[in-house]
Amino acid sequence: MKIVKIITLVLLLVFVGIQFIPTTLNHSNSIPKTDFMIVNNVPKSIHKKLKVSCYDCHSNNTEYPWYNRIQPVAWLLENHIKEGKSELNFNEWENYSNRRKKNKLKSIISQIEKDKMPMYSYTILHGEAKLSENDKKALIIWVSQLRDSLK
Repeated sequence: MKIVKIITLVLLLVFVGIQFIPTTLNHSNSIPKTDFMIVNNVPKSIHKKLKVSCYDCHSNNTEYPWYNRIQPVAWLLENHIKEGKSELNFNEWENYSNRRKKNKLKSIISQIEKDKMPMYSYTILHGEAKLSENDKKALIIWVSQLRDSLK
């Protein structure tokens, strides 16, 4: 029984200790001129869905939830955001070549069709990010038109 108390105490101390290890926040106070929404003059309905469902992980400006202050959750979020931005960063859209833009738009369509994005784990705690069937259709149509308009 004494060993259980010791292990519990050590785990508690480790948990408290890791709370002091900082993470890098993905937060910018400005929206660059290269941003997807600005460059493409996105309709309001599409703008709102992209902002709520995509921008936390795919831009330089994450709106952090309260639980981001708890380790190891903050590390997991930081990792998801880094991965998301390495795949697609909407704030850097205009810096992409047209070929890369087309590939990213094709990927967006595929991810939506296969229900891979937004991630299920994200929509559990962010219900407003979940895409309805109508949202999916509207996004796919608009993104397809945008992709087809690129040279």
